[in-house]
Amino acid sequence: MSDFFTSSISETDPLISDAIDAEVRRQVDGLELIASENFVSEAVLQTMGTVFTNKYAEGYPGKRYYGGCQFADVAEQAAIDRAKELFGAEHANVQPHSGAQANMAVFLAAIKHGDTILGMNLSHGGHLTHGHPLNFSGINFKVADYGVNKDTEQIDYDELQRKAEESRPALLICGASAYPRIIDFERIGEIARSVGAKVMADIAHIAGLVAAGLHPSPVPHCEFVTTTTHKTLRGPRGGLALCKEEFAKDLDRAVFPGVQGGPLVHIIAAKAVAFGEALRPEFKDYQQQILKNAKALGKTLAAEGLRIVSGGTDNHLLLVDVYMDGKGITGKEAEKALDEVHITVNKNTIPFDTQKPFVASGIRLGTPALTTRGMKEDDMRAIGRMIASVVHEPESEDVKARVRREVLELTERFPMYQGRLKPQAGGANIAA
Repeated sequence: MSDFFTSSISETDPLISDAIDAEVRRQVDGLELIASENFVSEAVLQTMGTVFTNKYAEGYPGKRYYGGCQFADVAEQAAIDRAKELFGAEHANVQPHSGAQANMAVFLAAIKHGDTILGMNLSHGGHLTHGHPLNFSGINFKVADYGVNKDTEQIDYDELQRKAEESRPALLICGASAYPRIIDFERIGEIARSVGAKVMADIAHIAGLVAAGLHPSPVPHCEFVTTTTHKTLRGPRGGLALCKEEFAKDLDRAVFPGVQGGPLVHIIAAKAVAFGEALRPEFKDYQQQILKNAKALGKTLAAEGLRIVSGGTDNHLLLVDVYMDGKGITGKEAEKALDEVHITVNKNTIPFDTQKPFVASGIRLGTPALTTRGMKEDDMRAIGRMIASVVHEPESEDVKARVRREVLELTERFPMYQGRLKPQAGGANIAA
């Protein structure tokens, strides 16, 4: 056998091998609180590393442009069938490489270049692909936006109705990347129909909650639904697009050949595995714990003197005002200080923020990854106290030293992959 097939990564590329080892340690020894991140199962991890990565499979199951796709068809059809069952959707396309490309495909399928779109303002919790001027959505379409009420920091649906009547969009976009409250998809669907618009619901953050029946589903009320397959859904990094049957051909053409060429078959196979996991009864238990953990974390942070945007959370994430009109620190400073004690968060603008986005007044926290590790409410309360102590005294080395010890003690109680994710002699870190 050629040495090409047997050489290890540590032998062929020590730089990358060391980076993998370091990343394993970072994940194992730290507290991951970025709301858009999660940990996949060992089965999903294994599937991503299979020889399906070697296969080109342009087209769709049964209609490929290359030969040798019979097993790729099995994997993709399984992903399609499971996605439809999971969300109660009429049609599913599992090929998008990312949530952004799923959104791009919907734009291509649903509206024409230069049409008006109405999306949630990024600074109020929306997403780049919902109309940001530097994104394809803002470059290729006329953009109107909506946001949250200044007093409640929640979506004002009467104001959204007024904005829709004023802008007359071809596509109304809902869903968010930093919005901690329930989204009323039924009301949004009614608003869209009243002005003759189609609706795209981007549920990238809440897909797992929707699949488990713990957040209202947009599927009955929206022509198109998109999501990433990681985050709360706990699958591989990738995208998924759902639609009504009448738009199925348009959506499939928009994904391929519209915005993509060959699909990533190894990732599609991993999506199938993750969707299968999400169809099991225990997945709902997991999602329920995510919600309990988010509420416990939020209440603790509030009790420790930090302001929770909108007063709480209905989902997996919290937006925390750490600047508090100059009484605290910036989101950038909080992110850096917490990173020094191995608590990973991201700085985030809050509604009506006075800071620049790269500085921000807030941080965004999410509970999916730590819930995957098995942590529960008492652990969230402990973490909340750790976060607050660092935010209140970001320059204190004594506080940082104490929190580092507390983080290590906590992570040691919740090993990843049954404690088998560790450095291997002479090789990279993998699930052994």
